[in-house]
Amino acid sequence: MIGAANPRVILKAGREKSVRQRHPWVFSGAIADLEGGPQPGAVVEVADCGGQFLARGTYSPRSQIRVRLCTWDPQEAVDPAFLRRRLERALASRSALLQDETTTACRLVHAESDGLPGVIVDRYGPFLVLQLLSQGAEAWRQELVALLSELLAPRGIYGRDDVPVRRLEGLPRRSGPLWGEVPPDRVEVLEGGRPCPMS
Repeated sequence: MIGAANPRVILKAGREKSVRQRHPWVFSGAIADLEGGPQPGAVVEVADCGGQFLARGTYSPRSQIRVRLCTWDPQEAVDPAFLRRRLERALASRSALLQDETTTACRLVHAESDGLPGVIVDRYGPFLVLQLLSQGAEAWRQELVALLSELLAPRGIYGRDDVPVRRLEGLPRRSGPLWGEVPPDRVEVLEGGRPCPMS
């Protein structure tokens, strides 16, 4: 669902202000028209009422948050290279945490604040937990798992998509292993050098 030819979301007159101010969400009530019949999770262009490009994001037809914005750069495609860049940037910003041997549990990717709407990645010792909270994030599942396994070389990646907010996106609740080893029932992590069993 990551592609170059994107459908388009046209906003109502006067509803482009928040997008221009870099608010990452477009609500259903701000939309005047859809062009190209976007599917759930599809990458869409967002334009003002005159058709001028504003941003690019992912579409969720069942959520009140109809588009989660990813980029305001008309030249930046939302594709696997985009995902790699955003993950690398998020990990670079947390390099001190990743290198700190006295703390082995932390949040590595925090959704919109890292430019990856709906994507949460937590580290628990040698394992990663991936949570996908939007249609767009769900569409990126395979690419994210492949990139995380490459960039961080964990022992395993576990999916925790069992939160109620996924129902608002029309997504099923589920959890289970996604890549590598299945984590044990309890994983001991360190916080400031102190053991903290997690289950």
